[in-house]
Amino acid sequence: MHLEIDTPEWAEPLLEPSRYKGAKGGRGSGKSHFFAELTVEDMILNPTHDIVCLREIQKSLTFSAKKLIEGKIESLGVGSLFRVLEKEIRRVDASGAILGRIIFQGMQDHTSQSIKSLEGFNIAWFEEAQNISAGSLKLLRPTIRVDDSEMWFSWNPDQDTDPIEKFLVANGTPRKMRLSYVNFEENPFLPQVMKDEARNWHRDDPDSYAHVWLGEYNTKSDDQVLHGKWSVEDFEVDEKWDGPYYGADWGFSTDPNTIVECFVDETENRIYIRRELWELGVEIEDTPGFFAKMSGIRGHTIRADNARPEMISYVKRHRDGCRKIIAAEKWPGSVEDGISKLRSYAKIVIHPECPKTAAEARLYKYKRDRLTDDILPELVDKHNHCVDAIRYAIEPLTKRRRASFWD
Repeated sequence: MHLEIDTPEWAEPLLEPSRYKGAKGGRGSGKSHFFAELTVEDMILNPTHDIVCLREIQKSLTFSAKKLIEGKIESLGVGSLFRVLEKEIRRVDASGAILGRIIFQGMQDHTSQSIKSLEGFNIAWFEEAQNISAGSLKLLRPTIRVDDSEMWFSWNPDQDTDPIEKFLVANGTPRKMRLSYVNFEENPFLPQVMKDEARNWHRDDPDSYAHVWLGEYNTKSDDQVLHGKWSVEDFEVDEKWDGPYYGADWGFSTDPNTIVECFVDETENRIYIRRELWELGVEIEDTPGFFAKMSGIRGHTIRADNARPEMISYVKRHRDGCRKIIAAEKWPGSVEDGISKLRSYAKIVIHPECPKTAAEARLYKYKRDRLTDDILPELVDKHNHCVDAIRYAIEPLTKRRRASFWD
């Protein structure tokens, strides 16, 4: 079989054999597309190989590389060599006999015993490697052990202290691996719509542009409203916690409709954000259906932004709506009081399945003086939809006082 695959210049070093291969950088760079094509190519050249595609947490195949790999199989015209099943992709011969397979798993689902099931695999591709834990790296590295086996990592950098970043340097010496740094400007296949998106992002939100699009570290700073208070951690809801509490923020124009579900652990003085809904362009008539996407919400009180009383009334009256939705109370200084309440918790723990909330915890900031760069006691009114929904959810727990921004 003669197969031609166009490879961007930045990825050419990754075509050579290496125990470790990595591609790090910003959005739109084509990292995942390259490794998906490399996966298909390897299975064609080495039909008996077994490949595992990993993420730190994977609750659903919807968030795996499976759909992307399926698309590459189709676009390369090699569908006759593969059999796509619900949970895996198999390499087959002309008679349909199984030769090799591609599976998709989450590392946090593995223990020191279950990880042994991957010992015979030839390649492990770890997506979103900025989320890999030190424990997962420790489990994975000795597991992928057959001759000429490889481990691939693709990621958008977050912090320079993340385990994957520390992995790049061993005892002060750069690790022997093939590593490419890439951003959208080096992706020759990037569609114009994404180029326009990057340009608009740079115009609208220059603070996060370098991190999101150029792959620079996401430096935490003192102007974060929730600085030092939040973390992203996997957790199971404890029956001893209070809640669930629900809050909703309405979208205006280009803003999203947002719903959050949170729990409070008074013993540890923590608030846990377990679920989120975030969607742009929700029409009024579609709003009850939007609420219905969060299972189990009916029957619970939902506190929503009181700036849209007509929306609250419509959702309450609609047959598919939530009849216990009410307007969150507001008072002079209620925003500041709500922020002080959030900062009063020892920790705000955000589940990995709430990426929009996590992004806002990072990006919601105080204003800075243009000339002195001093932090001002004024909020930047963006990246706050999920945070506002959390404030509404716990509004009855918030003391009505004019709190200092610096509590």
